[in-house]
Amino acid sequence: MVEDIWNTVSSRFKTSLESYEVDSVHETSDPVEAVRKAEGIFIGGGNTFRLLKALYDNKLVTEIRKRVLQDGIPYMGSSAGTNVSTISINTTNDMPIVYPPTFAAIGLVPFNINPHYLDPDVNSKHMGETREQRIIQYHEELDTACVLGLREGCMLLVEDNKATLLGCTKARLFQRGQQTTEHEPGSDLSFLLTDAQ
Repeated sequence: MVEDIWNTVSSRFKTSLESYEVDSVHETSDPVEAVRKAEGIFIGGGNTFRLLKALYDNKLVTEIRKRVLQDGIPYMGSSAGTNVSTISINTTNDMPIVYPPTFAAIGLVPFNINPHYLDPDVNSKHMGETREQRIIQYHEELDTACVLGLREGCMLLVEDNKATLLGCTKARLFQRGQQTTEHEPGSDLSFLLTDAQ
């Protein structure tokens, strides 16, 4: 499975970023050294619990945090790669198929993101919890960070102390003890970088 994902990602990056060489940590004998030499980091999707466990097992969490926050190299995450870039994986949609040593993630931003956020479907016959209900349950716990629900078609661009919502769909922000808010593409969400609780 990792090989299939890598082949897809590699071919896409080769056509988009022709002047860059793309290497995979899973193909190197020294993952930490690979991160130390990287000019940018991309982490894609999959199961968030398995991904975070692999990052801890390979001693990459601290190294990635250092390279991005101190050295200033770019980081791009999609799906589970977005989840692990946040403060914790507590609001992932994935099943806990393995147990990482902690739910604390890389911490590139001081809040959580729920990628693939889906609004409740009023016509659905499904009687299970919605994403909204699960995030509200998360906020029943004390000292929980806010959660930015990113619908398909949007992304968050963070540069220095500025966070901007990009794309063609709105994002939904959940904050403990407050009403949820909707944010349009182009919105300045920089307050999340300093006021994430």
